[in-house]
Amino acid sequence: MQQDDQGLVLTSAEFIHENSKDVSVPPAGVKKAALAVYENMKKRQYSTKTWKQHPLNPKIADETAIDCERDPDDKSVPHPARYSVAFQGTKYTGYWALCACVNRAILEGVPILKTQWWAKEATDEELQHVFRSDSEEEMPMINERIRVMREDGGILLSRFHGSFVNCIKKANGSSMTLLQIITQNFRSFNDEHIFHLRKGYIPQTKISLQIYKRAQILIADIWACFDGERFGHFDDIDQITMFADYRVPQALYHLGCLEFSDRLISMLKEHQPMASGSVEEVEIRGNSIWSVELLKREIQGMIENDKSDMKVNAILLDFYIWDFAKEIQGQVDIPTHRTRSVYY
Repeated sequence: MQQDDQGLVLTSAEFIHENSKDVSVPPAGVKKAALAVYENMKKRQYSTKTWKQHPLNPKIADETAIDCERDPDDKSVPHPARYSVAFQGTKYTGYWALCACVNRAILEGVPILKTQWWAKEATDEELQHVFRSDSEEEMPMINERIRVMREDGGILLSRFHGSFVNCIKKANGSSMTLLQIITQNFRSFNDEHIFHLRKGYIPQTKISLQIYKRAQILIADIWACFDGERFGHFDDIDQITMFADYRVPQALYHLGCLEFSDRLISMLKEHQPMASGSVEEVEIRGNSIWSVELLKREIQGMIENDKSDMKVNAILLDFYIWDFAKEIQGQVDIPTHRTRSVYY
């Protein structure tokens, strides 16, 4: 497998797609979904400004906003609905629960945006209190996540003077360079997996592939926060792919952009856990990335035919589909896959 100008993650996703057994991307389903998504995004005038409308996202684009974005993307969390956080009268789950924790800590006067504090000075008990739950279940893997926080924070302090802004400056306007800086320096962002080939290869054949979910969403959030300007200006931002998590693959299946084998559907419906890096998990994530790429190409063709000035890339599609996934909760055909991992 050779990388071309589409980037490591998309190249990996295409390879996974071409060698998958339990997950496929139906062209007819992608075409049908593209029309519906295009019309809906036009109707909603979907853009980076839509991202800013969420009450927990930063409203002022400055260096503090970068710290606000880095914090939840640095911690991340599996998304069971049982872990939730209440903030200003609203209950949040999943990723937004982390954002709520950060916003709550800021209001409480906790120096959560200071790398020195959360990496070195805070006790485990203080960090556990920051990410405390308002429901029956505490944050999954909390001790592992605190360990990861301290490791990442130590690297940020020793190599980048304690500020992620310095990582951005070092990237010099390239999202791919920033992706490399993040994944090569911070191990918890190095979302790489061994893919065991199963179609026409000897059983021992395997290859290392890159998915980089958290690193890519961190870059995407900064791009959206700054509307592609200043710290959010990246000449190659369109090389960032969708962010393969739990909800977006489920929504893509609902939209008809993914198809699963009977065996995989049974695993999902029976809530069987999938180990991080397992063949099934990698196939779901890789094909999700590839299906959004094909969806993007279809929609870009529609935009050209309509001579529209609408802009779309994989980031905006991921934002839109993630919002759509939240809207259709309770109507979905299958559960999300169950994987506990620091890479989500």
